[in-house]
Amino acid sequence: MRRGTVGLSVVLFLCLVLADAAFPASAAETGSAAATASPSASMPSAMDQRMHACTTCHGVQGQGRNNDYFPRIAGKPADYLFNQLIAFRDGGRTYPPMGYLLAYLPDPYLHKIAEYFAALQPPYPNPDTQPVPAAVLDYGKKLVTQGDPSRKLPACAACHGARLTGTQPGIPGLLGLHASYIAGQMGTWRSGTRHAIAPDCMHAIAIKLTDRDITAVSSWLARQPRPADPTPAPKQTGRLPMACGSQPE
Repeated sequence: MRRGTVGLSVVLFLCLVLADAAFPASAAETGSAAATASPSASMPSAMDQRMHACTTCHGVQGQGRNNDYFPRIAGKPADYLFNQLIAFRDGGRTYPPMGYLLAYLPDPYLHKIAEYFAALQPPYPNPDTQPVPAAVLDYGKKLVTQGDPSRKLPACAACHGARLTGTQPGIPGLLGLHASYIAGQMGTWRSGTRHAIAPDCMHAIAIKLTDRDITAVSSWLARQPRPADPTPAPKQTGRLPMACGSQPE
C-alpha cells in the first residue's frame, strides 16, 4: 500500500473524529424550535460539518464524482448504506481509505451517517453519451428488465424496483452511476472480493454473468435518463426472486 494512500485516509479519519468532537449534537441537528427561529438555522448543521470527510470524495450532497471511484450515495436506502459502511469497516468490502476512515466508528454513528445521506436527493448527473452499439444496449435492457430465465438470472428490476431507484429498506438504486463503476462492482461480486450478508444473492447472480452480460447491463443502466421520482420503492410485499440477506423477508 502506498504511503500517500494511508496518509490521506488517516487525515480523513481525523477530520471526521475532530468534526464530531467540535460539533456535538445541537439544536440545528435536532430541529428544535429554537434552531428554526435562529438566523443560524440556515447555516450548515452539526451533521453537515461531521460529514466533510465523506463529502470530500462523494460530493457535497453525496451526488458522486465524475470518475469510477466515488459513486452517488445520496438517496439510497438507509439500511443499504449502513450495510456498506459495516462491510467497509469489517472487511466485507476492501478499499483501504474507507477501511481506515471507518475502523473505529461504532454502529450507532454509522446509522447516523446512513440516515443523513439517505435523506438527500441532489439532481442526478446527465446520462452517459459515449457511443455503444445498439445491439449491446438492447441486450442490456433485456437483462435488466426481463432477466434470462434459461440461466435462472432474475431481472435487475425485480429487486431494484421498476424505476431502478432501489427498494426499501436495503436494495440500492442503479441509476446515476458510471458504466465503469457498475461493471467494476459486478466484477467484485463475481470474484468474491465483495461480500454481503448471507445469503449473498448478488454473488450468486454475478457468478452466472459473462463479461458480455456485464458490459451490456452497465452500459444500458448508465444511459438511462434522470428518474422523475428518484425515491426508492416501498418494500415489496411478495418474495424476491431469490433469498437475499440484505433484504430480509
